[in-house]
Amino acid sequence: MNEDYIKKFEEAKERIIRAENSNELEEIKREVLGKQGFLTQLLRSLGKLPQEERVKLGRLVNEWKEVLEKLYEEKEKELKYKTLQNKLYQENIDITLPGRKKIVGKIHPINQVIEEILSVFKEMGFQVVYGPELETDYYNFTALNIPEDHPVRESHDSFYIDKEHLLRTQTSPVQVRVMEKKKPPLRIVAPGKCYRRDMPDATHSPMFHQIEGLAVDTDITFAELKGVLSIFAHRLFGKDRKVYFIPSYFPFTEPSAEMYVECGVCKGEGCKACGYSGVLEILGCGMVHPQVFRVVNIDPEIYSGFAFGMGPDRIAMQIYGIDDIRLFYENDVRFLKQF
Repeated sequence: MNEDYIKKFEEAKERIIRAENSNELEEIKREVLGKQGFLTQLLRSLGKLPQEERVKLGRLVNEWKEVLEKLYEEKEKELKYKTLQNKLYQENIDITLPGRKKIVGKIHPINQVIEEILSVFKEMGFQVVYGPELETDYYNFTALNIPEDHPVRESHDSFYIDKEHLLRTQTSPVQVRVMEKKKPPLRIVAPGKCYRRDMPDATHSPMFHQIEGLAVDTDITFAELKGVLSIFAHRLFGKDRKVYFIPSYFPFTEPSAEMYVECGVCKGEGCKACGYSGVLEILGCGMVHPQVFRVVNIDPEIYSGFAFGMGPDRIAMQIYGIDDIRLFYENDVRFLKQF
């Protein structure tokens, strides 16, 4: 037997035993037991030897092959086990540790109140519609019986983009847009954001929400307006909450009124939320002005209607007992997650 082959056999055993990964082991197998491996080459060369020598050497080479194959299998199992252990260690989970709480998003409290308000009016047959936040001067003022010299148009009250466009100061323009396209009978509510140049305080914000309401049909009276809004207030705040209608003025309604409810924070005693009056204004309302009907080609001699606009932000304050509207917009998670 050639000393080189014996040396290669011993080296092969050592290499298999010391292999550190599966790639290295596969390379050793290819060099030793593969088609071009030294054992294969040795077996092929046996044919040139005499019969007695060929049998003796062939038996020895096969023994070498069995030894190396057994070593290879054992090493392969060992490396697979190590790989698995390393993976388990890296992906180890300590089941004794407390789980990580998933933070689930929730609907903002004001949006919750808006949805609740809309559901009340939808049950009374009102349809929900929407309008643009960037309005024209015509829809925001002129069509609502607010002439150019009206104080509401002053620049310190509104956010003007240019001479003809502004961020709407109310959702009332939606009623004009709807009446232009559809004829009575109409019952709509229009939620959305509005913008006024108000200084932020406990009850005011330069950006706020409003829900406009409109009903138009033959023979609609102020009594129906009071009835609808009283039902709404009692559904939202409870039947024991007192409701007040106080005469007021709006250019697009005549007669007009403001609706107040007993303060839910102080129960009528007086607090910061209600300006220490015991009551809080939640909406303005009135009978649609005949001039508004004429602008949209609806005959005021045949049809009548009522309109109202409410602030869900202030209503949310009453429902949740919040005394400062700014809390809704400060995005303090500790505050918001309570809802």
